[in-house]
Amino acid sequence: MGRDGRGEEGLPLFETKVGKKSRVAYRIFGFTIFIGICVIWVYRLTHIPAAEQGRWAWIGMFMAELWFGFYWIITLSLRLNVTYRYPFKHRLITRYGDRLPAIDIFVCTADPKIEPPTMVINTVLSAMSYNYPPEKLSIYLSDDGGSELTFYALMEASQFSKHWIPFCKKFRVEPRSPAAYFSQNFNHQDSTLAHEERLATKKLYEDMKFRIERATELGSISKEVKDQLKGFAEWNSRVTKQNHQSIVQILIDGKNPNAVDDDGHQLPTLVYLAREKRPQWPHNFKAGSMNALIRVSSEISNAPIILNLDCDMYSNDSDTIKEALCFFMDKEQGHKTSYVQYPQSFNNITKNDIYSNAFNTLNMIEFAGMDGFNAAFYLGTGCFHRRESLCGLNYYENYRGDLNSVCDIRKDRTIYELEEGSKVLANCSYETGTQWGKEMGLVYGCLVEDTITGLKIACRGWKPVYYYPQNRKAFVGIAPTTLDQALVQYKRWTEGFFQIFLSKYCPFIYGHGKIKFGAQMGYCVYLLFAPNSFPTLYYVTIPSICLLHGIPLFPEVSSLWFLPFAYVYLARNACSIAESLACGDTLAAWWNLQRMWLIRRTTSCTFAFIDTIIRQLGLSETGFAITAKVADEGMSKRYKQEMMEFGSSSVMFDIIATLAMINLFGLVGGIVKIVWEMDESLIMQIVVCWLVVMVNVPLYQGMFLRSDKGGFPTSVVLKSVVVASLACLMMPVY
Repeated sequence: MGRDGRGEEGLPLFETKVGKKSRVAYRIFGFTIFIGICVIWVYRLTHIPAAEQGRWAWIGMFMAELWFGFYWIITLSLRLNVTYRYPFKHRLITRYGDRLPAIDIFVCTADPKIEPPTMVINTVLSAMSYNYPPEKLSIYLSDDGGSELTFYALMEASQFSKHWIPFCKKFRVEPRSPAAYFSQNFNHQDSTLAHEERLATKKLYEDMKFRIERATELGSISKEVKDQLKGFAEWNSRVTKQNHQSIVQILIDGKNPNAVDDDGHQLPTLVYLAREKRPQWPHNFKAGSMNALIRVSSEISNAPIILNLDCDMYSNDSDTIKEALCFFMDKEQGHKTSYVQYPQSFNNITKNDIYSNAFNTLNMIEFAGMDGFNAAFYLGTGCFHRRESLCGLNYYENYRGDLNSVCDIRKDRTIYELEEGSKVLANCSYETGTQWGKEMGLVYGCLVEDTITGLKIACRGWKPVYYYPQNRKAFVGIAPTTLDQALVQYKRWTEGFFQIFLSKYCPFIYGHGKIKFGAQMGYCVYLLFAPNSFPTLYYVTIPSICLLHGIPLFPEVSSLWFLPFAYVYLARNACSIAESLACGDTLAAWWNLQRMWLIRRTTSCTFAFIDTIIRQLGLSETGFAITAKVADEGMSKRYKQEMMEFGSSSVMFDIIATLAMINLFGLVGGIVKIVWEMDESLIMQIVVCWLVVMVNVPLYQGMFLRSDKGGFPTSVVLKSVVVASLACLMMPVY
């Protein structure tokens, strides 16, 4: 019997906990910060100086602080209702036994050069090895590069899986990505049998890896290999990345009794898909790939639950499917659940997270805060979807979707018939005149198709769920290892977010009356990343330049007006530090986050804002940049040593170097003025400049002290010094 007197059959499959005490404390804290912000606004309005004393610079400071205050207010929404979920998978197994639903797993890749095939198949193999009935698993690899190298790698993985899957289940291997598993330090007290089998399996994996990497280096597949599988006939001299027919190959048919592993157990279905691409047809990037997968899978397996993964996000917990199903199959709330989103985690984060890629505070607090409003974000990977909700179904009060219903969609068709029938669904022209990309599947025309799709699903009445596992990460991927990669990725996200805000899908308009007001605010915390750029640029340039000209922009330290500035800054940062440390960051990681916050806002967000406006005016089209998953040996070494990478010429690097020099000039000039003139009114400005200079110390090292290839190019240093000097000498500040 359960604690409430009900039998095991009547107990929920998950529970929800809300931090009520912390919520009350944060509301009190937030109220005091708000009062401080209001006092700062009053000070700006009541102390506007004369024109010759920097009136316009003062008004600009007020506008920047007005924006920062407004933006901080909407960020409160993410911390007022932080909610955590706890599934009970043992109850799921007890209640449903072998009546669990089928699962389709989608893995997306786009370029074998940027996303190496060995990495892709490690993700595929981890998905094939779930602790779940294999006959109910179907894994689909979408290759948007249409590469025979990727197809060859998948063919090799299909053969290796016959040994890998039973090995994983026999020894309860974790994680079930071969590369991640074999990179671990093993306990030498293991049995001789386990040790021998591990060595034998590792040898098989290394041999497979060598063959794949060798083929990738050569850029072609040998004739002997091609003759082994009819699927290679799809590739000929006319096939290119952007011009090829639909290719669907079922490498393992999980319904075939002969498709078994080395222990004689059934293997999961494994399918390769390269949707048709033609130069004259838009392919809609990842959203188009996902929609093609949805249709093709409906022809082959049609599982009611879909898991989508990026090619670098391998499964790290073999029981993840069972945990996710607890949210879909709960009797009281499961029928309302549209998707279950897991956080993105990475296995290559340095100790102090040099590029702030871990997003621990977002994962543990902000995303959980959105979940409190029943509007969890869809993050594009590590997400379990209810097929019906992803395909456009609106939730209605009496909906009770049966995930266990069995429908024989194959109707005794052969593999060849399934492949040929599926190809039609992946053709360029199939979506013409349909609702795909609008009301069905992922939404087209946005760089962050996941975010806008999640918003639409929530507005249809569904209740998305965010689940942060407490014991073991569910999915683990690769974070950018250079500053340039990190900034390009952040620019793409920011551009997509702002695009949503300016469209008909703005949460305050599209979500009005459909999702809670707190959720609308929560969405806009991210959708307004781009407009943050200009107030930030103003705040890190004008105070420094005014300092050189002896123009005060802050109250004197001895004035009572100084107190709200000091309180808001110290209290907000103290709270930020406390959150960071509570989420597992080090103090140095928090400091790195402040640096990246400044760099992202002044570069990625600035260009995202400009590009979005240009696109809104119809002067350019949507583009999509894939973040590289590989780096050369020197870059990797510097990354592990937590040395920032500046070794390329980039407009973004020109900006951050110039801003660093402006603040260095301002700090030196301000100190001279204080020493010679004893001007107390400039002290707070010196503090602001000093903080910017301190956070930019790695930039100065890259400009003047480093001799390795990761330092700033000489051309960037010279340009930054010249531009900063001209700005400080010539920019009017009155």
